[in-house]
Amino acid sequence: MEEFKRKLALIRKIAEVLPIDGADNIELVKIDGWQCITKKGDFKPGDLCVYFEIDSFLPIHPEFEFLRKSSYKKMGDKQGFRLKTIKLRGNLSQGLVLPVTIFTPCQARFNFLETILDGLEEGKDVTDIIGVLKYDPPIPAQLVGVCKGNFPSFIRKTDQERVQNIWNKIKDSKESFEVTVKLDGTSCTYYLNDCVFGVCSRNLDLIETEGNTLWKLARELKIEERLREYGKNIALQGEVIGEGVQGNPEGIKGQKFFIFDIWDIDAQEYFVPGKRFNMLSTYPFYKFYMRPLENGNRFIDRLDIIPILYEHITLENFNCLEDLLVFANGNSLRSETREGVVFKSNDSDLTFKVISNEYLLKNKES
Repeated sequence: MEEFKRKLALIRKIAEVLPIDGADNIELVKIDGWQCITKKGDFKPGDLCVYFEIDSFLPIHPEFEFLRKSSYKKMGDKQGFRLKTIKLRGNLSQGLVLPVTIFTPCQARFNFLETILDGLEEGKDVTDIIGVLKYDPPIPAQLVGVCKGNFPSFIRKTDQERVQNIWNKIKDSKESFEVTVKLDGTSCTYYLNDCVFGVCSRNLDLIETEGNTLWKLARELKIEERLREYGKNIALQGEVIGEGVQGNPEGIKGQKFFIFDIWDIDAQEYFVPGKRFNMLSTYPFYKFYMRPLENGNRFIDRLDIIPILYEHITLENFNCLEDLLVFANGNSLRSETREGVVFKSNDSDLTFKVISNEYLLKNKES
């Protein structure tokens, strides 16, 4: 099965170069749907460049040392430079853009110059060649768990393309989309495959251990029982939010699991939004499990669905990419600033995320 793999470093073409009011040494360059602040005179429209997306974790090399003061981070036992959204002179700068020629003096250290020059065309993925990783913040102990194995190969990992990378390809689409709120938590997958029940973090299949939040929620919500009653090979994928998770921006007491996708293991495809909604609205998934509490009230266990903003909307509602980015701002469950929104086609497997720039600037670790 083909996995989604984020292309963090690509050879791209400079689309536009714009001046910044009051700035003598820097200017704004646009690459596809992204924009970056660069040294004045480094680029002109049409130039090829290496563009590093936000969330990139660049290796320690002299060529990136100018980032040390602003971007040095540790990720586990690795050291590097983490790229994120910043604002300078009133302009957003997202990622890093460098001339391809910056790598010429370091061929012996990087050993990739010849590989790049061998196929130097727009769109070439140089993520692995340069050694760029995706930055993942530290995972709290209660979410780490004990590894049974890698994430199952029969399930697609939860990740989506950012709209800035595909806007020019999809802007004329006539498809109808479901739009949901993107909650800032940790990805979780619950599956039943050939009678085997499993619980996964973003990258690992986990053994049940005491104190692990993902397994605790599975037991509280009786997810294994529900999947066995349903009787098909599927995976429920969603976001766990609450105390101890990403700073708990929603102010949730305890933790909650919000479903955003259902993966059909046998068909190797996602349920389209309508099919997902119909399934979660019927037995055994919308079944209420009730038990008495000491105060005599009844406790209800139910599966929560990610908040839906629109069931049907088209991209014709947005005049440009900037409109879509503004649309990503807004309220979340309990917070006045949401992480963004996710678009899922009602007609095909097209899906993408629109991250709120307001949220990125407010949450400096995002």
